[in-house]
Amino acid sequence: MRLHVCKFCAEQLLKALDGEGFNAVHVNAATIVAPVSSAASDNTGLKRVLGPWHLIALGVGVTIGAGLFSLTGVAAGQNAGPAVTLSYLIAALACGFAGLCYGELAGMIPSGGSAYSYAYASMGELIAWIIGWDLVLEYTVGAAAVASSWSGYVSSLLSGWGITIDPRLLATPMTPVTLADGSVVSAWFNFPAVLAIWVVTALLMRGVSQSAAVNNVIVVIKLAVIALVLVFCIPHIKLANYHPYIPPNDGTFGHFGFSGVMRAAGMAFFAYLGFDIVSTTAQDSKNPARDIPVGIIGSLLICGVVYAVFSAVLTGVVNYKVMANDPSPVATAIDAAGAPWLASLVKLGITVGYVSVLFGLLLGQARVFLAMSHDGLLPKVFAKLNTRTHTPWTSHLCFAALTSVLTAVLPIGELGNMTSIGTLLAFIIVCVGVPLLRIKEPQAPRLFRVPGGPIIPVLGVLSCGAVMVSLDMLTWVRLVVWLVIGLAIYFCYGVRHSLLSR
Repeated sequence: MRLHVCKFCAEQLLKALDGEGFNAVHVNAATIVAPVSSAASDNTGLKRVLGPWHLIALGVGVTIGAGLFSLTGVAAGQNAGPAVTLSYLIAALACGFAGLCYGELAGMIPSGGSAYSYAYASMGELIAWIIGWDLVLEYTVGAAAVASSWSGYVSSLLSGWGITIDPRLLATPMTPVTLADGSVVSAWFNFPAVLAIWVVTALLMRGVSQSAAVNNVIVVIKLAVIALVLVFCIPHIKLANYHPYIPPNDGTFGHFGFSGVMRAAGMAFFAYLGFDIVSTTAQDSKNPARDIPVGIIGSLLICGVVYAVFSAVLTGVVNYKVMANDPSPVATAIDAAGAPWLASLVKLGITVGYVSVLFGLLLGQARVFLAMSHDGLLPKVFAKLNTRTHTPWTSHLCFAALTSVLTAVLPIGELGNMTSIGTLLAFIIVCVGVPLLRIKEPQAPRLFRVPGGPIIPVLGVLSCGAVMVSLDMLTWVRLVVWLVIGLAIYFCYGVRHSLLSR
């Protein structure tokens, strides 16, 4: 048996065993590593059904979603103008540094806890708890933002078919909406978004194998839709829409100018959740040490190119000012190009495509809680699997309820910022973890090694940190409040029940 404990605990264990007369203790220096999450073991009960292509499809499916189909318009209209393409490239560069670090750690620590497990191994339990709690924020709020965007496309699609949803069921509470008779009233809540959360949760609860097969089909449909939009829209680009490429700042930080480009880059990090999600599926992967790095780096390369090209075409067809508060800018671009027959087809493809994004985010949520529960930091109920489907039903149901509340009451812009700051914090922790583990465990096997020594991890910390600083103060306050709540739970429950404390 290979026992993963901290070096101090290993020394105490050896002394205790020796004092009790155990003469044959099979422990050596190679088996004693810095604390590794117990979720890194194979004893999680999950089925190993995912191969490298499944993981790339998962990464692409999650990454190409609301960040492309919805936040592109918001980021362009409110922050960067046509230069939103630069924002996506800046975000992709920073994500590239983090993605390489993810690849090295995933090859070393094939655990389903993503950055939580990597922090556990490199920085200890407290930092691991902080990043795990942060990942919960990242995935939960991210799923809420995606569902909110999905609602906008569903409404637009059904409207084209002559089916109208009550406007009061399409926006967050107290938002002014106009009824068919022209009267202005306050919205109730975003019903289609809540429905989407529960439908995808039901799919996940049926089992990962079936869900992954559905996801692969949806990703193919989504990429086909993107190709169709690009082919049709490129001839309708108006060069005047690119002027000025970087609109002058209006006197407020983050509202156009270079600060606006950086603020939009911060929002764009919401779009690159996909490769982070891939790292949460280690216990669902056939060969995680090999396949997780492939899935992470492969999906990041594909999506970086797609985002840059798509955002450039979108802002060329539609003036950025029109998209400031538009939850479905692709539909707007298709309508502006004058192709009603194509609009319905594209909206249908995008609507279906959002399912793969929600699939990945809700899957990642449950896997992180599963890892934390295995380590004793959360109640064991979150590690309990359904005997028939081998899926964590309790976690799925809890997160579906929480995500439903968020998507029903918060606007997509706020949700996107909250997701981005959580993602950035996770990336920074992962980048720091690479050099730390190289110092602590230089002889540990690494199936993939980040080239250039400490250069790329340092660049990852600096680039992610720079984008993180550009986010607004209210987003920072929300992050701090969330982390304070998490620390209270850790010191009240996690410290007394964790495996390390016992």
